Amino acid sequence: MASSNEARSAWSGRWAFVLAGAASAVGLGNMWRFPYLAAKYGGGTFILTYLLLVFTFGVSLLLLETALGRKTGLSAIGAFKHFGKKFAFIGVLASAVPFIITPYYSIIGGWVTKYAAAYLMNGPAALADGGNFFVGFITSPVESFVWMGIFMAIVFVVVGFGVKGGIEKTNTFMMPALIIMAVGIAIYTITMPGALDGVAYYLVPDVSKLSAELFIGALGQMFYSLSLAMGIMITYGSYLDKKSSLTSSVSQIGMFDLGVSILAGLMIVPAAFVAMGSGEAVAAKSGPSLMFITLPSVFESMGGIAAILGFLFFLLVLFAALTSAISLVETCVSIIQDGAGWSRKKSLTTTIVIVVVAGVFINLGYNGLSFVQPLGEGSSILDLFDFVSNSVIMPIVALITCVFVGWILKPQTLIDEVELAGPFKLKSAWTVMIKYVAPVLVTLILVAYVGAQFGIFKF
Repeated sequence: MASSNEARSAWSGRWAFVLAGAASAVGLGNMWRFPYLAAKYGGGTFILTYLLLVFTFGVSLLLLETALGRKTGLSAIGAFKHFGKKFAFIGVLASAVPFIITPYYSIIGGWVTKYAAAYLMNGPAALADGGNFFVGFITSPVESFVWMGIFMAIVFVVVGFGVKGGIEKTNTFMMPALIIMAVGIAIYTITMPGALDGVAYYLVPDVSKLSAELFIGALGQMFYSLSLAMGIMITYGSYLDKKSSLTSSVSQIGMFDLGVSILAGLMIVPAAFVAMGSGEAVAAKSGPSLMFITLPSVFESMGGIAAILGFLFFLLVLFAALTSAISLVETCVSIIQDGAGWSRKKSLTTTIVIVVVAGVFINLGYNGLSFVQPLGEGSSILDLFDFVSNSVIMPIVALITCVFVGWILKPQTLIDEVELAGPFKLKSAWTVMIKYVAPVLVTLILVAYVGAQFGIFKF
């Protein structure tokens, strides 16, 4: 139960919630995975598929979780337990996700922080050495831990100032700054000689790439990007007042996520064309190698502007990483506060201890514990945590949640909550999505990603 000594945190208004939800959705996946997938799967064809999924499946689950949080006024465990103790296990599963993700996300956040600083301290040439700089850094028994700690400290300080004083104020600055930097870098990139070929490669649909593999890629990217099944949107919804429109709010969060993802592609894909002569350079790379090895080489090829452009790009990515990490830590704090009935300060302190200890352990997987390769040759402890949280627990949580709301609680319960702020015109379509369509799509994600890990599928 929530602490009786403190009033529950609350947003100052609907736009504060929208910015917070958008900040949570916009993260590293938008920056290093969306451009790669779009380049691989036919550019505009992938973007249109992603758009369709965001505004059907994506916003439907966003609406479900936000309405559940606002109706109960509790984070994940309490929200499900509100309808009966036997349903608390759903909340427990959902609550495990942010505690698993936050430590390793902070490690990657430390990498981004280091690179933003390195463009000023070391210069672009030092970073564009084919990967030696990156490998040397992440395997360092000291430096990688220091930068992880710096990233964590920023996040903990923001959350320590509370929902209004910390998270709202930070998002009010970081989100507009992120978008301005993204637009500025994208404009510079697409105006470079030869970049328009890259823009065409990225935006013009290639229908020959339309396939089941493309659909699964877009579905998975959308699912993880929108912060679904992590307890985040339940927590953020619990801070929202009853007068705010849930339908317009979640739609705007979806628009933010889509917009930043497209901008990320406009920054990266045309630049790869200019530097390497082909968009296949992006399609062949994803994740950390794209961000920390390929792109520094792309920036280095741009001459005198490389240091400034590289710094601004990694500062932009740092903002995206911070806003997502803040939402993860806030969710952890809320879960402990509601479940244990502790003060916010005690709950934050407990969260810090858990995240730091887990972060140190996972980071050791790149140096002191590098011999531990849980998912096969070349894998790390971080890869295991990522697989368990993203590919296993999250789809299972989403599936159980849809079954719970669609068939046990009944959709009308949350429809009534949504309609407190006005009529819900698409309630029939939403009911069909939650009861029938969403469970099938979530099961597809689970089967595809687990199967891919064990070599059953390849995409």
